[in-house]
Amino acid sequence: MANLEQVAESLWIAEGEIVSFYGFAYPTRSVVVRLDSGALWVWSPVELTEKLRQDVDALGPVTHLVSPNKLHHLNLATWRTAFPAALLWGPASTIRRHPKWTFAAPLDDVAPRAWRDDIDQAWFRGSIYMDEIVFFHRASRTAIFADLIQTFTDDFLRAHWRPWQRMLASAGGIVAAKAQAPQDWRLSFWNRKPARAARDKVLGWNCERVIVAHGAWQRSDGTSFLRRSLNWLGR
Repeated sequence: MANLEQVAESLWIAEGEIVSFYGFAYPTRSVVVRLDSGALWVWSPVELTEKLRQDVDALGPVTHLVSPNKLHHLNLATWRTAFPAALLWGPASTIRRHPKWTFAAPLDDVAPRAWRDDIDQAWFRGSIYMDEIVFFHRASRTAIFADLIQTFTDDFLRAHWRPWQRMLASAGGIVAAKAQAPQDWRLSFWNRKPARAARDKVLGWNCERVIVAHGAWQRSDGTSFLRRSLNWLGR
């Protein structure tokens, strides 16, 4: 658990621990990108085991620790302690959650200069509940989603969720066959115009693969997958 797996040139994933979210078991996954500068960009850090730290140290210096939304912050403190020279990044909603931490400028629709040549981003907002920054690693044509797309497999649900919880997963659209955001979050987008603009930007990326934090990730035909997963936003 939490060993690095190379997905493409300069891009790795780490499968993390299973965490409890209001009594529901969630698998976790982190992404590590080595920028052209050699610096490491770490998205949604999972539990930092000694083996994972060794693997990461072998790749280069950790320079950016990224929270894509206000829920993906659980291991930032541990990583910040382990890599004190790294900058913390997140949308304003994450930053407000941790007022005592020092973050770089809030993330929005425009990638910061620190990684814009390597990674693009889109800001899904308009919900009264939560926003999310979605990323795109240009060289590998990989989109990276946190909670906006959840793809729980039948095997995972049978192993970790009770029957009534599995029914909720299917009804809520977060099973692999549907691959959407949870229904309550979808309904909370009272203003869908900015989210549709972000969706259109994402569909223009011409993705090959889509890595998600929770569930099975899409290894090919990424744009078609994203079009289906985000069609709830409408036109």
